[in-house]
Amino acid sequence: MKSTIAAAAFLALGAVAEAQQLQPLAPTPDFDKVTIKTTNLGNQIYVLEGEGGNITVAVGDDGVIVVDSQFAPLYSKIKGAIAALTSKPVRYLVITHFHRDHTGGAEAFGNDGAIIVAHENVKARMATGTRNGLTGNVVPPASAIALPQQTYRDAMTVRLQGRSAELRYSAAVHTDGDTYVYFPDADVLSTGDIVFFGRYPNIDFAYGGSIDGMIRGVDDLVNFARESTTIVPGHGPVGSKVMMREYREMLVVARDRIRRLKTAGRSEDEVVAAKPNADYDARFGLDARSNSNFIRVVYRSLTN
Repeated sequence: MKSTIAAAAFLALGAVAEAQQLQPLAPTPDFDKVTIKTTNLGNQIYVLEGEGGNITVAVGDDGVIVVDSQFAPLYSKIKGAIAALTSKPVRYLVITHFHRDHTGGAEAFGNDGAIIVAHENVKARMATGTRNGLTGNVVPPASAIALPQQTYRDAMTVRLQGRSAELRYSAAVHTDGDTYVYFPDADVLSTGDIVFFGRYPNIDFAYGGSIDGMIRGVDDLVNFARESTTIVPGHGPVGSKVMMREYREMLVVARDRIRRLKTAGRSEDEVVAAKPNADYDARFGLDARSNSNFIRVVYRSLTN
């Protein structure tokens, strides 16, 4: 019965996507040319940047906790970058949400013996497969070894000797299964895709995300973090609580601009053409596709 319901929901989502104008897919990265950049945050915590979501690496006395894993073709490069930091094994892979630029390496990490941890909704999405509401791109179900072995509902703590990671669920923000991860001994907060620095965020309106949810989720993180907390966003450079407040302001301004146009009866394409966020477009320096897609996901996530 559950599989029948899931299949029906998946088909219904496809029908909705077809009813709306599908947008072009993002260009496929040339993974052979991707290099992994390592930043030392101190206290044996590091950030790896490559192609896709940021990866946090936290080294304990008896192993390593890794947060997110980018795309599958980058696994060998990511593994090499971790090996350059420590010879200790990766004990846990924490997945902040189901998007493949954060889950791509899960199968390989699982094959290497890591315990994969995520919110229960992430396991459900990975098990059934997903479809992008904006582009129509289908991601098939993940293999059994890639699925989280440990899941949680509200909060949990992952522990190694000399290191712990506190996982908390943020409901209906970027997706319906977002986790943020706090390392208390180092005062480092890995936000997943609740926070982006230096660019517009993606909002997965097809799977529980919304612009209002994003703002609420950032509010929760601003209230949670200290002024001294180091923020590792889902995408963009490592930052601070001040930068997180600035990011929230952008979300609110952009939402209000787009909402006014939608309420006035403008179509999605008309709002894109109006370029309501031209000042932020210039500041971020992104391409036209990224600028317009942000407007589209905000527009579609707004309730009338």
